Amino acid sequence: MTENLPPCPQCSSAYTYEMDPLLVCPECGHEWTPATAEPVGSTENGVIRDAVGNVLADGDTVTVVKTLKVKGSPSGIKAGTKVRNIRLVNGVDGHDIDCKIDGFGPMQLKSSVVKKA
Repeated sequence: MTENLPPCPQCSSAYTYEMDPLLVCPECGHEWTPATAEPVGSTENGVIRDAVGNVLADGDTVTVVKTLKVKGSPSGIKAGTKVRNIRLVNGVDGHDIDCKIDGFGPMQLKSSVVKKA
């Protein structure tokens, strides 16, 4: 590997790697975009961004980018699931999207696990 990737801005780990448009830290699981070096799913000045850095707004349609485990469900939410008509909220523990998913019902998601459709 001839690339010099920056260390993780959260834990300063030197073992970061590229995953599509993101940089990922294997030690703490932090994801961020290399161009801006800001955390993915961050809220700066009230702006909420998705996993790729697109700005999200109420009523947007998003796609889940990785399979999520759901307590009480044997299958969970699979990557690629479309979620329509999201609502941005100040949730608990970083969950800043309020939505209704077909087959699961109402729930909250983190903006770092979705991508604007």
